Amino acid sequence: MNQRQLFHTIEKTASKDYRSDEELLQNVVQEIISTDQIRIRGGRIWKLIPRKNAYILVKQMGQVKSIADNFTIKVSEYPDSIRIGNQKTVLSSEQNPDLRKRGIENYSATGVGDKTKVKGVPLYQYILAFNSAGDNQELFDTLNVIGSAVTAVLRERHAVARTKQLEQDIDKAREIQRIILPEHEQKYGSFLIFGVSVPERVVGGDFFDYLPAGEEGERLGVAIGDAASKGLSAAVEALYVSGALKMGVELQTNMASLVKKINNLVNWTFSDSRFVTLFYGEFTDGKSGLFLYVNAGHNQPLFFKRSKSEVTQLSTTGPALGIAPNARYQVGNVNFEKGDILLLYTDGISEATDSNFGFFGEERLKNKLIELSDLEPRKICYELLEEVQKFSVSSAYADDKTLVVIKRIA
Repeated sequence: MNQRQLFHTIEKTASKDYRSDEELLQNVVQEIISTDQIRIRGGRIWKLIPRKNAYILVKQMGQVKSIADNFTIKVSEYPDSIRIGNQKTVLSSEQNPDLRKRGIENYSATGVGDKTKVKGVPLYQYILAFNSAGDNQELFDTLNVIGSAVTAVLRERHAVARTKQLEQDIDKAREIQRIILPEHEQKYGSFLIFGVSVPERVVGGDFFDYLPAGEEGERLGVAIGDAASKGLSAAVEALYVSGALKMGVELQTNMASLVKKINNLVNWTFSDSRFVTLFYGEFTDGKSGLFLYVNAGHNQPLFFKRSKSEVTQLSTTGPALGIAPNARYQVGNVNFEKGDILLLYTDGISEATDSNFGFFGEERLKNKLIELSDLEPRKICYELLEEVQKFSVSSAYADDKTLVVIKRIA
């Protein structure tokens, strides 16, 4: 059997639908034993147990004397396992006295699956060992082909499994993201609001929201938050805070008390290592320029004053949510005039890094906001986002990025 034919034979056998890697390997070994051209009498499957730094016998088959279930060989006592990790295939004389008693004098073996380092030594996930006579190049080449074919199938199998899991996570993530994020644009009296969020992974811990407040929706709340983690767990925290905020603004007019209650909920619900930053503000109506807010440890928003063509920052008024119970929060305020802009953002914007790990920074953000101040909120958001993306395109690190622009247009 030539090498290409052998590769396809093993690949075909290994590519069937098996319940586990071990079942796949058992069928491969059985196929090898039953193939007359390969002339192998029996075989064994060994599996690496990294925490024990040892290989455990998974299965033996063919013309071999029985070996006890879960028979274990320590890597430190079996140099050939290290040789296999370095060169994949070996033809060797048996070193273990218990195996020699069972008539295994010479054997051949090849490593399959992923490699992992245990105590700094590269080791294969599995070893396929065979009873064989002689020391010849043809057998060595045959085992190399078998090892390559089986490893290729195992990796494909794992990639498919990861893809299926990813598809499931994406479906969950999309649903969570749909719940958290509102429609991008909101018109409220004299104000136009636009927000955008770009998760670093499929879904992230950033969120923003527009919240009609009061019994008749006479007020409008605007929120932006950032859960201090990534991925699905961060999205769950963000959803929790967003949901609590939605419920709270309908029932409570005192923002400081509302945020204090949400802080306690986060502190009681999530672990000590989890927290969420939140900026929440309200317009008292669509005509007045008064905007009240609470900033719970979030990035300080930038307020562009058209009459002075300058940018100031709105200070924090309390700690991030969840850090400690019964934290106190104060209410701040700012007054909008026509042309004034409030920029809310998460640290994925200001702390975006270039290839030298330099930050995009708040000063660059301020200058860009002034430059774009004549534009409508949608264009300001996307221009800022594009600027940050260009700045950080070569960076090895990325975080969720969220922007909300509030502009008084009349």
